[in-house]
Amino acid sequence: MAERIWDQFLTDRDKAVFEQSGFGAKGGGDKKPALLIIDVNYAFCGERSEPILDAIKKWRTSCGEEAWESLPHIRKLIDRCREKGIPVIYTTGTVRDDGWDKGSWAWKSSRSTEDVSSGAPEARDTNRDGNDIMDEIAPGPRDIVIRKHKPSAFSSTMLTAFLNDLGADSLIVTGTTTSGCVRASVIDAFSQNIRVTIAEEACFDRSQASHAINLCDMNAKYADVVSTEEALAYVETIDEEYNLPTGKPLGT
Repeated sequence: MAERIWDQFLTDRDKAVFEQSGFGAKGGGDKKPALLIIDVNYAFCGERSEPILDAIKKWRTSCGEEAWESLPHIRKLIDRCREKGIPVIYTTGTVRDDGWDKGSWAWKSSRSTEDVSSGAPEARDTNRDGNDIMDEIAPGPRDIVIRKHKPSAFSSTMLTAFLNDLGADSLIVTGTTTSGCVRASVIDAFSQNIRVTIAEEACFDRSQASHAINLCDMNAKYADVVSTEEALAYVETIDEEYNLPTGKPLGT
């Protein structure tokens, strides 16, 4: 079996447990997936590719170079899904200008008083809002954008209703952070009996260990973690019609 990104972090005992317990079996995708792109915005990517210890001086939530390495993989999936008529759904954050609705996000970072929407103003190159989705993968007119307050794409959002409206029955998941919002969304999908395929290179995290171990755990129990090329091959098998938005203003 080909080595996986998480193998270097597992003990021999861990590997034996997974093998003997049967975890990690291939679950398989469903017939009508939607592509879900989680929080690939300036707050998590920064304005350019640079080492993470430099990036987080400006954007405290940045994932540095790993974010930029994932962008071409996400772009490939977006382009092919659009060509095939497969729904493309984005999530990003939202917060009031006064930060009143940050809630629990303010609890676990000593830099939580910084405005995540604007990064560290004295260090920024531009005035981009941190919750703006990256230009490199910008939503198109027929794509769906969901703004959320909490890690899961399902938490207090319309995602489940939108999947029903679209006629989608499963998800191909990309984005960030693997250990946070990606994981929370995958587990909530699993909890609704929604099959999930995760495109490995199209996900990223600020912690290399957290990225690898969370991919391992999700692959063991909640989803199929596959390469971008495998995800694209899955997309090629889809030949279904969806109830997509027109992307045009009403009445035109």
